[in-house]
Amino acid sequence: MASAVAKMLNDTLDWITLALDVPSARAVIFGVQIGGHLFVEALLLVAILFLLSQKSYKPPKRPLTEKEIDDLCDEWVPEPLIPTIAKDMQYEPPAFESAAGPHAIVNGKEVINFASANYLGLIGHEKLLDSCISALEKYGVGSCGPRAFIGTIDVHLDCEARIANFLGTPDSILYSYGLSTMFSAIPAFCKKGDVIVADEGVHWSIQNGLHLSRSTVAYFKHNDMDSLRSTLDKVTAGNKRAKKLRRYIVVEAVYQNSGQIAPLDEIIRLKKYRFRVLLDESNSVGVLGCTGRGLTEQFGVPVEKIDIITAAMGHALATEGGFCTGSSRVNDHQRLSGSGYLFSASLPPYLASAAITAIDILEENPSLIRKLKENIALLWKGLSDIPGLSLASNPKSPIVFLRLKKPTGCARNDLQLLEDIAAYVLKEGSICVVASKRSTLDKCRLPMGIRLFVSAAHSESDLRKACETLWRAAARILEENTK
Repeated sequence: MASAVAKMLNDTLDWITLALDVPSARAVIFGVQIGGHLFVEALLLVAILFLLSQKSYKPPKRPLTEKEIDDLCDEWVPEPLIPTIAKDMQYEPPAFESAAGPHAIVNGKEVINFASANYLGLIGHEKLLDSCISALEKYGVGSCGPRAFIGTIDVHLDCEARIANFLGTPDSILYSYGLSTMFSAIPAFCKKGDVIVADEGVHWSIQNGLHLSRSTVAYFKHNDMDSLRSTLDKVTAGNKRAKKLRRYIVVEAVYQNSGQIAPLDEIIRLKKYRFRVLLDESNSVGVLGCTGRGLTEQFGVPVEKIDIITAAMGHALATEGGFCTGSSRVNDHQRLSGSGYLFSASLPPYLASAAITAIDILEENPSLIRKLKENIALLWKGLSDIPGLSLASNPKSPIVFLRLKKPTGCARNDLQLLEDIAAYVLKEGSICVVASKRSTLDKCRLPMGIRLFVSAAHSESDLRKACETLWRAAARILEENTK
């Protein structure tokens, strides 16, 4: 502002000098110019000092009285720690009172169990029980310490070697909890600024691992390879910085939220975009392939083409814990940076012993896999034309997934219908199935449905009874809903 005033005064001075040709006029106006410049600067200085002297908070002119303080305290209402629980949220799940085998005791009565992922029917297997008893007698319940300190026992090393040998990988690493495998493996390799392209239907464990990694995550449409290709193009096209970052594709072999199977052969071809592949085989190890070695065997893809393979052992292997398998460098890195490995108590040795025994049983009895596939096909045939519901899963998947043909448009109403069907088949037919109920933390973008976990231990009569009861339940409940 001062420079603008000075320029104006200088132009005026030149005009007067030319017009009057009076030397004294220039001197007078020059004095006015200097005085105006100093006046503006002094005004700005006073304004700055005034603003600096002001306080951001003005205390009240008088302190509050005791009564005023009490009144304010009485009026204060704290925010609730949890949201209000609506009536439809008050749900009590069926309570198991026995081992979760093909037949179990639920709420005091025997039922046919399709709610547990006991794919090979090994829960309660005599050899597994003997193995657990022997390990308990030798090692006790556990070490109560992390693997990196005092928690490593020889049976852990034996189990890691047995898993690697079974899957044909150089090495593997054990985690003490199935869910923590993904919680730990993803953040161990993916950091802030890295790029992850993930299927929109991945289960909550993977979602949490993606969140903890703080990476840039892009989702593609569920099991849609055109969408995956398009997403990879968008991530890499015109982004020179992306070429210098770590990049991953994250998928499940068998999706827990839909029962679909990932087309691994097509995903491998898309590695030309220079993305690593992280594959979760929790629901495919012991199930897919001729010998149960998972999705790589199913599609004939060499296992070394997959950069990281993870799996929970609480499904086909009928134990607990999880593992990550791959190259020695991949597993050694997790032993230094995997939070679930470093800071969790190690897997109880009897569970590691059970995992070894389960793999031994699987290799000695390939007929278990054939029986499982036959049961899946039989259930598919019985449910193919069920009224009001449609089969959304892959015909080879051990998770048979039923969803509504005509959703109501409200997720809450859809879930209520599915839970009514599950309650009906439990009460009327002693068939235990589950609706895919999700927590508020689960951000899966797929429709909800009814999941049936098929087991090799289910008999043909079990499967036929399940089909008949579900037919009656769907016809009755969905028909009543459309009236």
